[in-house]
Amino acid sequence: MDRATFACSTAFYRDYHSSSQGAFCLPGGHVDFIEKVESFTYSDFFRDYLIPNHPCIFSAKFTEDWGSRRNWVTWDGKPNFDHLLQKFGEAVVPVANCDVKEYNSNPKEKLPFKEYIKYWKEYIKNGYRSSRGCLYLKDWHLSRAFPEQDVYTTPVYFSSDWLNEYWDAIAVDDYRFVYMGPKGSWTPFHADVFRSYSWSANICGRKKWLLYPAGQEEYLKDRHGNLPFDVTSPNLQDRSVYPRYNQSPPPVEIVQEAGEIVFIPSGWHHQVYNLEDTISINHNWVNGCNVAIMWCFLQDELAAVQREINEWKDPIDDWHLQCQLIMKSCTGIDYKEFYNFLKVIAENRISVLEKGLDDEASAKNTPKAAISTLGMLHAVFDLKRTVKVLTSLSANEDFKKLDLTSLSPPPEALLHHLKAAIDTALL
Repeated sequence: MDRATFACSTAFYRDYHSSSQGAFCLPGGHVDFIEKVESFTYSDFFRDYLIPNHPCIFSAKFTEDWGSRRNWVTWDGKPNFDHLLQKFGEAVVPVANCDVKEYNSNPKEKLPFKEYIKYWKEYIKNGYRSSRGCLYLKDWHLSRAFPEQDVYTTPVYFSSDWLNEYWDAIAVDDYRFVYMGPKGSWTPFHADVFRSYSWSANICGRKKWLLYPAGQEEYLKDRHGNLPFDVTSPNLQDRSVYPRYNQSPPPVEIVQEAGEIVFIPSGWHHQVYNLEDTISINHNWVNGCNVAIMWCFLQDELAAVQREINEWKDPIDDWHLQCQLIMKSCTGIDYKEFYNFLKVIAENRISVLEKGLDDEASAKNTPKAAISTLGMLHAVFDLKRTVKVLTSLSANEDFKKLDLTSLSPPPEALLHHLKAAIDTALL
């Protein structure tokens, strides 16, 4: 991050409100196409897309050196089933049935990868039909299962990734996925986990994206406040069920070609179709630009849980704790873990500021290496954003009702340390 971008971001977030998270891109508007690697810097991306929460498409030049682009694809641009079977045939993978709706999503099962590839070949041979339905391999943690494989390198533009930095640190999970599916497979209408950013790179095939800027999903809710499963369904024309649908602007539509990367802004709902047999790599990620959006999402989720079980508030002694448990089961995180999430990120940045950057760290695939690449000013920016959200969390009444004695250091001490580190860094 250069000094001009640091100054720009500091000024923007001084007056930032998370309610403006989609305001910079008009629905149905133009989506920029980034053609040249050599002329597009991290600061360009940070200033023009991360801060305003604006989508863009990166050309295939940004992925041409990836091992998956070389090895997972045949000469005519199709999935290289033989190579994939050789490398991953014995793996067990999550597979969704796109033809079945269950609790507003597609039901999943676990299959051996070799069985899924056998199904996929037969599906193509039978004219893209099967009695088993249209099966889509989704949310496969391939990088975690096969870390030694030469698959891809995360582009520098997406390297400030707090979500995966945290989950790597606690060695529990990650938000790096591989998707593989036949022509016609699709993902229903949704927003990404924690209202995170996402980037999605097509290794082969083509996708169509229908994007709705944050906040516009409100027009698509039915009279009970539920979002649709499929935004292209004719059922949305029924005004007695979807009273505000006619006020909804058309979505931003993107057709993504092989090799291209789509950047999906934080909090934008979307629906995605595979127009051909397609393999893609996807990361969900949070950083200083959208961590406040994540925090707002968690507050909204907790409020929804509290409304749902409000009638049990008096009979249950630990009602507030139960609300946290339910929220974590639904979203994957609660307020105390969110505190630990912020703490891990903050401590990594403080370590960099106190010890400095070194060539050895830069050469490794570690959080410190990413910070080293992005520079010291980025570490300061991250700390300033962490302080902002941590201050709000510490003052939150629901957070203060929890048993916080297990948190180390206590929130007040951590905040003091962060502010001191920022002041020292800016001297």
